[in-house]
Amino acid sequence: MFVITPSIHALPATDQTAIFERVFAFEDFTETHDPHGEHDFGAFEHNGKTIFWKVDCYDRDMQFGSPDAADPAVTRRALTIMLAEEY
Repeated sequence: MFVITPSIHALPATDQTAIFERVFAFEDFTETHDPHGEHDFGAFEHNGKTIFWKVDCYDRDMQFGSPDAADPAVTRRALTIMLAEEY
């Protein structure tokens, strides 16, 4: 599942495309932002705004956390992209 916030949705299509490309290619994981090595959060600047993205792992019904995030049979992932000010 892929979710964007209203502020991201309100950006021009060219900005949205640039943001999505940066999220999908993101590799700048640091100890500060990724202390557990899960690569499930990132932040970067785009046109003077800080962009956050986060992957959360839910159970198949999307009601609770996944019992085993490594098992796709019991997990659904949600990628959320937002402006940092929306957090």
